[in-house]
Amino acid sequence: MTLKIGLVSISDRASQGVYEDKGIPALVDWLALAISSRFETVTRLIPDEQALIEQTLKQLVDEEGCHLVLTTGGTGPSPRDVTPEATLAVADRVMPGFGEQMRQVSLKFVPTAILSRQVGVIRKQSLILNLPGQPKAIRETLEGVREEGSIAVPGIFAAVPYCLDLIGGPYVETRAEVVKAFRPKSAIKPQS
Repeated sequence: MTLKIGLVSISDRASQGVYEDKGIPALVDWLALAISSRFETVTRLIPDEQALIEQTLKQLVDEEGCHLVLTTGGTGPSPRDVTPEATLAVADRVMPGFGEQMRQVSLKFVPTAILSRQVGVIRKQSLILNLPGQPKAIRETLEGVREEGSIAVPGIFAAVPYCLDLIGGPYVETRAEVVKAFRPKSAIKPQS
């Protein structure tokens, strides 16, 4: 089974063409480096409108059959930042560890990481994760913090493949030099 990933950039100005979206290109580039399994992406660029975000997330999971949906943008404290509310509204279950870990990673770089409201949820058999809006922060939260060549604070993507296993998604392998997927020994399949 090929991994299908929905990528949603949420930005009023980028969706109106005021500036170029950098979130989706950053995600596509990072995923190509990190994932060694076959995958395909479905992309959406939408404004910060809660009803539209909810509709888009539902469509990507329910109709497009995405196993993983990554959003970027709309997670701060400003009134237009409603990505977490929309994500929680479509959730079957909340996975609080993802948001906690993203903030832990980001706090290594900026004190304003505590203002971030990213969440992770499960809808049906799909994992939905809210990522930061800036390409550098996207990479950091996915990969983690490296100090002297080793991982000091794990990024969230290390847990994504095993989470997908547990909810019935495809078996996903990563390139360890970018991000090493963690699975219990009993869950590791021999490489084909």
